[in-house]
Amino acid sequence: MAGGGAGDLYIVLTVRDHELFERQGDDLFCEIPIKFTLASLGGTIEVPTLFGKASLKLPAGTQSGTTFRLRGKGMPSLRNRGDQGDQLVRVHVEVPQSLSAEQRKLLEQFALVSGDIENPTSKSWFEKAKKFF
Repeated sequence: MAGGGAGDLYIVLTVRDHELFERQGDDLFCEIPIKFTLASLGGTIEVPTLFGKASLKLPAGTQSGTTFRLRGKGMPSLRNRGDQGDQLVRVHVEVPQSLSAEQRKLLEQFALVSGDIENPTSKSWFEKAKKFF
C-alpha cells in the first residue's frame, strides 16, 4: 500500500436548485404561466422537459393552479431499472396588467354578456362564504 492504511472516504455532494424543475422522488414539478385567453378557450402549449419539448393539451376552462401529468418525463428510478418518474406541470393563469382601449371595451362586453358585473364571484365561493355570515 502506497501512502497509508485503510480508512473511510467521505464524499460531500451539493446539488444546486434548477431554475425550472423541482424534484420530488422520481417526479419533476414545474410551473408554466399561460394567458387567460388560452385558459378560457383551451389549446396546446409546448413545455420544457429533461428530454426536450413536449406538447401539452389544455382543455377549455383550465383553472389557475391546475396540474397536468406528463407520464415518463421525470427522473429515472434508482430502485426499479427501466422505470421513469413523471413530470407534473402546474399552470398559472396570467391576468393582463394593462389593456388597450379596444381590449378593455371587449372585455367589458364579455363581462356584461356573461353576467360577471352583477355576480363577480362564482356561486360555489358565495355558498361557502354564506357560512360565515
